Amino acid sequence: MKNVNLAVAACLSTCLVPLSAMAHPHIFAEARMEIIEGPNGNVQEVRNIWRFDEMFSASVVLDYDKNSDAKLDKEELADIGNTVHESLAEFSYYTFITLNGKAVDFGKPDAIHVDYKDNQILMFFSVKPQKPLPIKGTLSFGAWDPTMYTAIDFAKDSDIVVKGPHLAACKHKVVRPNPDEIIAQNQSSLTDAFFNDPTGTDMTKLFATRLELTC
Repeated sequence: MKNVNLAVAACLSTCLVPLSAMAHPHIFAEARMEIIEGPNGNVQEVRNIWRFDEMFSASVVLDYDKNSDAKLDKEELADIGNTVHESLAEFSYYTFITLNGKAVDFGKPDAIHVDYKDNQILMFFSVKPQKPLPIKGTLSFGAWDPTMYTAIDFAKDSDIVVKGPHLAACKHKVVRPNPDEIIAQNQSSLTDAFFNDPTGTDMTKLFATRLELTC
């Protein structure tokens, strides 16, 4: 098992993907998600904003500060964004949307925008459904890392918001699963193999905060 500090320091080089079989979080991000209604009355896009912890952010500066001026300039920030854009594709950009329990496919973000403020890395991007996504039935929106290496936290219910009249008219519920209850209900499934599987597992979603809309 690799040293945790080394794993974190090198992590962005593989773009938030775990470097060893350690399934519990080592990177922490405060998140905001905005679900945007389009002029046609469908879900147009889902916007993500992530603010990463200072330890991980410092490691990113070390890795990407090519001119050694102790900050990240425009080109260096763009380099980070390009790396993330390619590497998180296989993890659905940590963004998960369902309609009546079925996964909704979306395209790659046009870009991952990166900033560095108050010693923290910020990332901004949006994804758009590949097919029209009507605002009806039961819709679910969440953000999590299937490998459990990165913890994405919505600190307040208001950090997941909807924008648009049809979305606003739906019944809203922010679901925050109780970890102890989830473990008790799924003891037969939550094995040592699950907690040490660096490829991820669908079980991760059981623990994730999400917004559910009934329309």
